[in-house]
Amino acid sequence: MKHIIGGKPDEPRSPQAAPVAVRLVEVHPDDAGQRLDNFLMRHLKGVPKTHVYRIIRQGEVRINKGRTSADTRVQPGDVVRIPPVRVSSKPDEAERAVPAREFPLLLDDDVMLAINKPAGVAVHGGSGVSFGVIEQLRRAHPDARFLELVHRLDRETSGILLVAKKRSALTHLQDQFRERETGKTYLALVLGEWPANKKVIDTPLRKYLLPDGERRVRATTADDPEGMRSVSLVKVQRLIPAQHLLGLPAMSLLEVTIKTGRTHQIRVHLASSGHAIAGDEKYGDFDLNKRLAKHGLKRMFLHAWRLQFNHPQTAERVELGAELPPELADFVAAAPAAV
Repeated sequence: MKHIIGGKPDEPRSPQAAPVAVRLVEVHPDDAGQRLDNFLMRHLKGVPKTHVYRIIRQGEVRINKGRTSADTRVQPGDVVRIPPVRVSSKPDEAERAVPAREFPLLLDDDVMLAINKPAGVAVHGGSGVSFGVIEQLRRAHPDARFLELVHRLDRETSGILLVAKKRSALTHLQDQFRERETGKTYLALVLGEWPANKKVIDTPLRKYLLPDGERRVRATTADDPEGMRSVSLVKVQRLIPAQHLLGLPAMSLLEVTIKTGRTHQIRVHLASSGHAIAGDEKYGDFDLNKRLAKHGLKRMFLHAWRLQFNHPQTAERVELGAELPPELADFVAAAPAAV
């Protein structure tokens, strides 16, 4: 498809397009269950959120000719009345700042894709990050009707990340995550020798905020009313002996399968067990992290390695794998073998 930019060379461009007429938009099945405010923001790109909420409150937006509210869920076949709104003819500054980017693909079909996310990239914008994986994918695929994150990974965690191309796939996959029907296994390198008989961590976790507002998580007790049950299964894949001349302790490469998906679950479970993840800047050994960086490990050693789920379209069981990225694989390969 060709995109032709019209207009005479000497004709000044107006920064804003003229208001369009009332539009009646029928809800596509892929948008079923979406909140009205989010539905409108997809159709009114460039319009401030405050204005979107205002036209809803004032009754200018109707669903099937009736007044409605921002949290109403649209359904297939609903007709949404969108009033004339002045929309910027140019992308706003934030949108222009998002670079299009493709990521290594592990799976790509009509309803979903799976990527191998590199470390150092947030999955979405927010909390001081202007954009992430999902914004970059949308920029790279402007014709995609629907692209949404199925789940999340920490910024410094690499590995498998699922993205839905249809709302039906999104809800189906998220239901599986919520009902613990997926299998999620990570590789983590931790400090010290992990005891082979410690195979289950069943320790509740509790969120809290630092004085500067940054989010943190800590292990707590079963009688804590704000604690959430969290279960991780641990298997030792390899032991790495101490390297005293380099000032490095013994370390253990673990396979960690999470049965619950709490914020920072693996990081806090392992750290609270006395075996923090190598390179973890929030829950790890900060002085040791500096020594590790000098010897090649410049990031947190946590990688989403294996993922199992039922395909949202075919119901077939899918198993994906993402091998360790070079910066982690090389560090382990260079380490001495246990005697």
